[in-house]
Amino acid sequence: MGNLSLLLSPRLVGIKNTFIRPGGKRWKKPSIIAFIAVLFWGALFVLSCRVLSHFQSVDVIGDLLARYLLGMVLLTFFSLLIFSHVVTALSNLYLSSDLELCHSSPSSLVEIFLSRAVYTIIDSSWMVMVFGLPVIMAYAYVYRPGAGFYLTLLHMGPATGLIAAGLGMLIAMVLVSIFPAQRTRDIVALLSVFLIAVLYLLFRFLRPERLVNPEAFFSILQYMNALKAADSPYLPTHWLAESLWSYLSPSGGEGRLFNVGLSWSTALALLAINVWVAGKIYFQGFSKAQEAKRRRGGKVLLDLLVKVVRKPFKEDLASIAEKDVRAFFRDNTQWSQLLLLAALVVVYLYNFSVLPLDRSPLPLGFLRDNIAFLNVGLAGFVIAAISVRFVFPAVSSEGRAFWILRSSPVPLKRLLWGKFALSVLPMILLGETLILMTNYLLRVSFFMMLLSAATMIMVVLGIVGLGIGLGALYPKFSHQNIAQVSTGFGGLMFMMTGALYLVLIIVLEAGPVYMLSMSELKGDSLSLLQWSFIVLSFLAVLALSAFAVYKPMNMGLKALSELE
Repeated sequence: MGNLSLLLSPRLVGIKNTFIRPGGKRWKKPSIIAFIAVLFWGALFVLSCRVLSHFQSVDVIGDLLARYLLGMVLLTFFSLLIFSHVVTALSNLYLSSDLELCHSSPSSLVEIFLSRAVYTIIDSSWMVMVFGLPVIMAYAYVYRPGAGFYLTLLHMGPATGLIAAGLGMLIAMVLVSIFPAQRTRDIVALLSVFLIAVLYLLFRFLRPERLVNPEAFFSILQYMNALKAADSPYLPTHWLAESLWSYLSPSGGEGRLFNVGLSWSTALALLAINVWVAGKIYFQGFSKAQEAKRRRGGKVLLDLLVKVVRKPFKEDLASIAEKDVRAFFRDNTQWSQLLLLAALVVVYLYNFSVLPLDRSPLPLGFLRDNIAFLNVGLAGFVIAAISVRFVFPAVSSEGRAFWILRSSPVPLKRLLWGKFALSVLPMILLGETLILMTNYLLRVSFFMMLLSAATMIMVVLGIVGLGIGLGALYPKFSHQNIAQVSTGFGGLMFMMTGALYLVLIIVLEAGPVYMLSMSELKGDSLSLLQWSFIVLSFLAVLALSAFAVYKPMNMGLKALSELE
């Protein structure tokens, strides 16, 4: 194991250089980033606290709802972790360009596998920390547990993450050993179809619509039993949830050591199993992955798509756009994620189709319009999550050949705006599909349909501008695979800045939308002062969107111009 630290050192040096540049030059803007991070986590924390406080105010079932909500949150994060580790392990264990150098070194197979396993865990787990920790801390703030709660979270949380990592990497190795590695397209397509099925089953397994409709059950006991359906004593998330809840509930305390033993014994057992399986099948799978045979299926469709993409651009940018499109669809680990995107859209639309709006005491039209307005923020967050994978790496995708573009007659400014134009059209199409289809399912008014569609265009423009600009500000031209670009510090900054941008959009439009909805509901006319406020609010949205586009693009252009 003497070479393990050497194999891990590139990632450690990369993390260090994120904050301290070579030559001892420290990062210039830590206070701004820290402020954005605190603001983002604070907003998620406050929202979670309000939900839990509302649960506490409900007699009899309030604490039970909070307990089962904790289990659902942990189960959702655990499922996402498993599939994230499957996809990331496929890249880190088989497709990274530096693996040939690693396998030709004196390092043992176990050392190489363990180093790549650490890379996979880091790349796949940071997003759960960003979104999961404020929710868990909200439980601590509302229920005020003792120090045991935090100690349990510190050691059982990593154990649960290691279990998800072990399962994900084990699945990836077994699949690569079954399917020919040169047909990576088949492997990833299978993973995508499998993920679609599991997402659908998980969604139906949780059945969250039952939480808002206890009247559908014949008795309170039947309602409680239905809430328990999303839990199982064989799930690692059950062990973690039970241990945490034992400190949150005054009646808890039984089985803590047993759950701790289950979590860590399972995590260590999966580690041993992964090392054993890697010794048997990992290197054979890696060897097959080096074969470069490629099918020619789909070439006609790709050529047709390229012709369509080239038309809006002049010859210089058209060539770059063609190169980006061909590189995207030739990389099986990228285009196959479009299947995951399709699954996301299906589940998203299905979620709105089963909303029990007719049971609400509020007027149906008023409720539909307000849900449609809030849906703009939710759809915008989906666009941001997709953009961090497809838009943010647009500049870094040039890789070490970026110097060719720098030495070409295409100005950097024109290059950045060309990548912006290439990314913004499909994102607008996706965003408008989510908005228009959900509004159709909600049967909202024509005004809300028009307002939400126009707002989504502004949201997409801002998010794509943030993605291209921050991607140029924090490029990774030396990446081993493109999936690593979005898992770094720049990707985290993009997600937090994008979330803050969405919150500001919703806040600016909340007042005008409320005024217009109440005016329609009561049949009153708006005063001149109210109309002035509405106009100023919408103008502020336009100004904010323009700022979100031009400021990051200019910052990215300046950073690329100064890049040596």
